[in-house]
Amino acid sequence: MKECVAMLLAGGQGSRLYALTQNIAKPAVPYGGKYRIIDFPLSNCANSGIDTVGVLTQYQPLELNEYIGNGKPWDLDRLDGGVHVLPPYQKASGSDWYLGTANAICQNIAFIDRYDPQYVLVLSGDHIYKMDYRKMLDVHKASEADCTISVMKVPMEEASRFGIMNADENGVIYEFEEKPKNPKSDLASMGIYVFSWSVLREYLLRDDANSESDHDFGKNIIPAMLNDGKKMQAYAFEGYWKDVGTIASLWDANMDLLNPSHPFDVWSKENRIYSRPLSLPPHYISATAEVQNSLITEGSQVYGSVDTSVLFGGAYVEEGAEVSYSLLLPGARVKKGAKVMYSIIAGNSVVEEGACIGGTPEDSESIDDWGIAVVGPNLTVGKNAVIKANAMIYDNVQEGEVKC
Repeated sequence: MKECVAMLLAGGQGSRLYALTQNIAKPAVPYGGKYRIIDFPLSNCANSGIDTVGVLTQYQPLELNEYIGNGKPWDLDRLDGGVHVLPPYQKASGSDWYLGTANAICQNIAFIDRYDPQYVLVLSGDHIYKMDYRKMLDVHKASEADCTISVMKVPMEEASRFGIMNADENGVIYEFEEKPKNPKSDLASMGIYVFSWSVLREYLLRDDANSESDHDFGKNIIPAMLNDGKKMQAYAFEGYWKDVGTIASLWDANMDLLNPSHPFDVWSKENRIYSRPLSLPPHYISATAEVQNSLITEGSQVYGSVDTSVLFGGAYVEEGAEVSYSLLLPGARVKKGAKVMYSIIAGNSVVEEGACIGGTPEDSESIDDWGIAVVGPNLTVGKNAVIKANAMIYDNVQEGEVKC
């Protein structure tokens, strides 16, 4: 018997990351030079003493499954528990894709029942944060709640973008509003839940039998429990938390690492974030290089100019190339005379000589026209090609071609 089992939802397509998730699941997207997004919830579980984790995969799972492996980097290679990858599977009655977040958990009731837990922790695979889940579990126990939801305060002017929990002075939730036009509070749901398993199990089965349901925690399970008078407790989280489900938020989260005044320290030993080690030589910065305020990861080589950027393992910047306010994902290469600014160059893509990618906000006619330019994985941007700000590139770009 386990006191608590974690279920990590990692099967989403990540459609708002566009070219970056054509061939990989969103939780496998690189972050911070040496990490993947999924490193954060897995490390949080390890640091919280939760040693049984089910990872629910569906969309493009190959690279994610390979990365997780037996869970050793996160100390989750256990005989009793450990990490388990849980894709949809064939049953006697047929097979189904996961139809929603709640349905994904419901299809794996048998996995949870094997460990007979008192509590189930439901997590998302696309958030960057450090959290000790034991503190949240302690609040759940002390309040004798049926469900505890992690919340954080957001500016009232932004509250309409979130699912908002309205709670009394004791943190007891009495109302949930999904992206309200006129929010009543500033407590935004983080999509992190602790449930008493006996209660959640009942609601999952009831929801599964409802053909009109979206089979979603936010849309169906939470409202149903509130309507039935189940005790719902808010757990106030204070710290860095970032949903990296969009290009802008992923870029922002990487840039935060370069801001010395920013409170998020991914490298601190406190609640350390673990990842699968890189088998790469040390990075190299030549005497001709100019590097300012940047993160240069193992295996990267810099001969040109890099300013306020993150270079992932194996990235290469030739002499005479300029990279600023950008992310070069593993194996990306920028050749001499090329300029990359406010961009994300995906893994193993090549920017040929003289090409120009992205642009500054000041260069755009209006802020609405500006955005991070993205070059998808394994592509070539030809010599002297131009890719303008906010462009999303899925195919090779020919020499001298202009892409908006």
